[in-house]
Amino acid sequence: MRKCFFISIVLCFLLLPIDVYGQAFEKPPSIDNALSQKLQKTIIVVKKGHLQEAIRNVKAHYPNVKIRNMYHHVFEGFSVEGLGIDLQAIKKEKWTEQLFGVTYYQQTMNESVPFIGGDEVRGIFDKENKRLTGKGVKIGIIDTGINMLHRDLQHSYKGGYDFVDVDEYPMETVEKQGPPTYHGTHVAGIIGANGKMKGIAPEADIYMYRALGPGGMGSSEQVILAIEKAIEEKMDVLNLSLGNEINGPDWPTSLAVNEAVRQGVVVVAANGNSGPDLWTVGAPATASEAISVGASAPPLKLPYLEVNRKKVALQKLQGSPNWNLEQSYEIVAGGYGQKNELEDARGKVVLVKRGKISFTEKALNAEKAGAKGVLISNNERGLFAGALQSELKIPVAAISHNDGEELLSKKKDKRLYGVTQYEEIQDKIAPFSSRGPVTTTWEIKPDVLAPGMEINSTALKDYMSLHGTSMAAPHVAGACALILQAHPRWSPNQVKAALMNTAVSLQDDKKRNLPAYVQGSGRVDLKRAIEQTLFVTPSLSLGIVHETKKGETTKKASLTVENISEEPKRLSLQFPKREGIRWEAPLFIDVLPHEKKEIMVKAVIENSRLKKGLHDGLVSVKDSTREIHLPYLFIIGEPSYPKVMGFQFSRVKSDDLYQYELFLPEGADKLGIALYEKDTLRFVQYVDVRENIGRGRFTSVVERSLLPVKGEYKAVIFVYKNAKQQTFEGEITIE
Repeated sequence: MRKCFFISIVLCFLLLPIDVYGQAFEKPPSIDNALSQKLQKTIIVVKKGHLQEAIRNVKAHYPNVKIRNMYHHVFEGFSVEGLGIDLQAIKKEKWTEQLFGVTYYQQTMNESVPFIGGDEVRGIFDKENKRLTGKGVKIGIIDTGINMLHRDLQHSYKGGYDFVDVDEYPMETVEKQGPPTYHGTHVAGIIGANGKMKGIAPEADIYMYRALGPGGMGSSEQVILAIEKAIEEKMDVLNLSLGNEINGPDWPTSLAVNEAVRQGVVVVAANGNSGPDLWTVGAPATASEAISVGASAPPLKLPYLEVNRKKVALQKLQGSPNWNLEQSYEIVAGGYGQKNELEDARGKVVLVKRGKISFTEKALNAEKAGAKGVLISNNERGLFAGALQSELKIPVAAISHNDGEELLSKKKDKRLYGVTQYEEIQDKIAPFSSRGPVTTTWEIKPDVLAPGMEINSTALKDYMSLHGTSMAAPHVAGACALILQAHPRWSPNQVKAALMNTAVSLQDDKKRNLPAYVQGSGRVDLKRAIEQTLFVTPSLSLGIVHETKKGETTKKASLTVENISEEPKRLSLQFPKREGIRWEAPLFIDVLPHEKKEIMVKAVIENSRLKKGLHDGLVSVKDSTREIHLPYLFIIGEPSYPKVMGFQFSRVKSDDLYQYELFLPEGADKLGIALYEKDTLRFVQYVDVRENIGRGRFTSVVERSLLPVKGEYKAVIFVYKNAKQQTFEGEITIE
């Protein structure tokens, strides 16, 4: 009944014209005035050569605007704090190119190192007859900090900077400073541990730029400053195991990453942990020039629960002990994991719902109640990759929303028991790994995959096992260090091409290649990448194919072929035979030693014969000794990507105001935000209604007096674009 009631409310909203619900839920006349009077932080990108003019202008004409930080390397610009009315005026100045709000980021081996060829490569020598260990290569890490005193990191760590505490000691957050962190230390170990544990590049020089503080939170302002510092200090490789939910190519962190690559830095970015849905890759992994990395499984023995012959997939939370329960345990319902809901938990596995309180609180409450383990059911489709902030003695794992609901429904009829079983896997895509493509550019992301499940690495006290694309990215960053030691003159684009052109394409259970927007070019193979002498770039992102009167559309793409060997090469292009598409390209391509050529490829797409949606495959580039698989992608019709992303709702400095912000990849003809009671889904009120909003970040404020009583609510955002509507759900807290 609840579900039906909720749907009826949504349909009522959709059927009302904008002027009707505008009258029924009248916008407060003071909203725009409140927005103009609110202090905001903004990043301003100025036109080339106008930086000093812009700074003089701001100081002379905007006395209430404070200049916070300057950017010289990633782009010409600066960040400011000032009233909304002043920032809107600055946006119209002739020297302003772009203006972005400050957004916030969250860090969002033993089997894995040899699996990608790490141990095998250490038997290879560079031109000075030294083993490939990363020696002489500088790797910057933008993260939560590092335990530079860890016995496996103290020799690798060479320096860095703390943009949170503003000092030269980028230590992880400790408990007395707020929610403690360990993420950066774990990432650093995967790259360069050199003690009891060996990372991918154990003799590389590690630099830590702490841009994420307590709880792993930080701002785009801090991340961009860290990228600036990495360029200044001439890092060879830069790892960003962080991200947000903004699937857009021109977010400021993505722009900064692109500029770092142009200035000679190999930049590796984690694709995100919001899979398995498409369009979930977030900035800065959306940057065209970055090596964006998704997560796959190294050889693993993964646990799952067998409940009444049903297989329930488990996703261990970061920081949890391993799920290795040796006997059958009864599964009991525990609500949201609050203390008063766990009276029946002793000696059992307790199933709780996601929401209301943190994962750590749920787990600690269950442990104190005597539970043997905790299952947290997701509140949306798929699994999630969560983390615990405290050490526990009992295992904690996520399960999907569907599995959780099914277990709860069966629980009503009889007692349920779960037995832990194990499944051996390798070279499978991690279910949490974010998928592409990227909105507006329609580029394929990730570029490659690397192991990111159950990765054991350094921690604050000893070692711990974590999973996420945050663990996959440093595998690739370390691999880049070994490639650069072997080939110090290779450019960032050559390093990226070597990894992509030699990657191993992964397959599903039916032996079909995974889609390009899931795996990019495939899982990295380090030895083959180091030995590569032919580069073909980039992936073939052909974009959107719209309906035409002829019923067919021609898409063009330019491929660059570079031969760095001492021998001439004759290449042939082979295209998959697919209904509705034919390819036009040269029959053979002759490339002399150390020659680079540009090749034009045409795809004639008969859109009337193809289904709407994403179409992908592999193009083969062959010579006498090797074959390179190049992914392609095109989209028939208007793609079904999220029309709204990154919704945030928070209290501002003033007790009387709340601010919300969101990202609209293509803008919105109409926007509405409705609140519902979290448990009953009963409609409460509209927060705001807007029309004709442009592409990009949108922010507004709401007076506290216009909001309901304090508590937790479900927010449903309705977006209309080109006569089509889409909804997005989030949760908000009103104090």
